[in-house]
Amino acid sequence: MKKAGFRLQPVLELRRAQERSAALAAAQAAAAAARHEQQAADVAAALGAASVPRQLDGATFVATMVGLRALAADEVDARATARATAEQAEAVRAGWTAAAQATKALERLAERHRLAAARAELAAEERAADDVVTGRYRTSRREEDAWRD
Repeated sequence: MKKAGFRLQPVLELRRAQERSAALAAAQAAAAAARHEQQAADVAAALGAASVPRQLDGATFVATMVGLRALAADEVDARATARATAEQAEAVRAGWTAAAQATKALERLAERHRLAAARAELAAEERAADDVVTGRYRTSRREEDAWRD
């Protein structure tokens, strides 16, 4: 008896490849989000460590304030970038979750197919054993009947 293969096996392999790809993309997005968060923390630390010199003339004061304002703007931009990459990483992770769910659904179908094939094979073996036993019984009954006649 020919074993029936799982017809959706190519689709399952494709889904597994998509899941691996999505997992890689999610890892890369999470790394980018962590990197941007670290950059934002570094800029914030630099802004916190910045100080105004004690002796200031007019030009030094203006230059210091312009520099601090630029550093503050850099911090705002870094925080916005970190937030955007974190949201992007979350969206990519959601795509990975969806790919994993689709793969899991097909894996459950493949497992059901495997169990059904195993049950069918066991049932066929049982029928074959029953046929052997029934055939022996019929043969022995015919021999007894022939002897009695």
